[in-house]
Amino acid sequence: MSYPNLPEKHGFAAIVEPGAMIAHRRRGGRVASDAPFSGAIICLQRGLPERLRWRVRLRRLGRLMGDLYAVRSPGGRVAVLTGFGLGAPIVAAQAEELIALGASRLISVALAGGIVADLEPGAIIVARAAIRDEGTSYHYLPPAEEIASDPVLSMAVADTLTRAGCSVRVGRIWSTDAPYRETREEVEHWAAAGVLAVDMELAALLAVAQRRGVRATGAVVVGDSLAGGAWRPPARLEAMERSLEAVYRAAIAVLDAP
Repeated sequence: MSYPNLPEKHGFAAIVEPGAMIAHRRRGGRVASDAPFSGAIICLQRGLPERLRWRVRLRRLGRLMGDLYAVRSPGGRVAVLTGFGLGAPIVAAQAEELIALGASRLISVALAGGIVADLEPGAIIVARAAIRDEGTSYHYLPPAEEIASDPVLSMAVADTLTRAGCSVRVGRIWSTDAPYRETREEVEHWAAAGVLAVDMELAALLAVAQRRGVRATGAVVVGDSLAGGAWRPPARLEAMERSLEAVYRAAIAVLDAP
């Protein structure tokens, strides 16, 4: 059996395009007609933008499947989407709608599980690529083991974080749909292959970006650990919160640049 079940699917046209959904939401008054942004942050940490509003001022633009804001910044080029849940399908759908609204650069900000022993809670990883072990990306692109992030965007995020005094690693993230089916054998396999962490969404985001011809990357902060095939919940919440704030602000700086 192939996946998708119709292997020629990638040549078919979709029935519902995201632009039609945006137009429908605008007719209902759910999305502002003035949403002039070229970059968007897909923030999977629901409370992060609200917690930082005193530093990063926001203007509400409306609601997609989550809350959409414009960043009040010198360039005025950045939107933030948050409060929409977790998982590859919803991130792919939200990326589609952000692109339909005008975003040509996308950066996801999220927590991830470390799968190598030297990554402590709060460690920052900027994605070089994602392992495609979820399902959504296969509806956008033919099968492949991994998908690359945009190298220029990834290095801009890494460099911005480094200049801010953060320790950063650039590497691959393993994306899977099934957090309660992550196995010791898989962790050992991907860790031996040089993969650093596991998430649920990045491969789908990168697949949408590639299909739509835009640029995307992701930055994750390590929370729990699966290294060695044993689960360890995070013990340093303060370090995680500091790193998430640093990644969020770095993503805004990168996307707000000309």
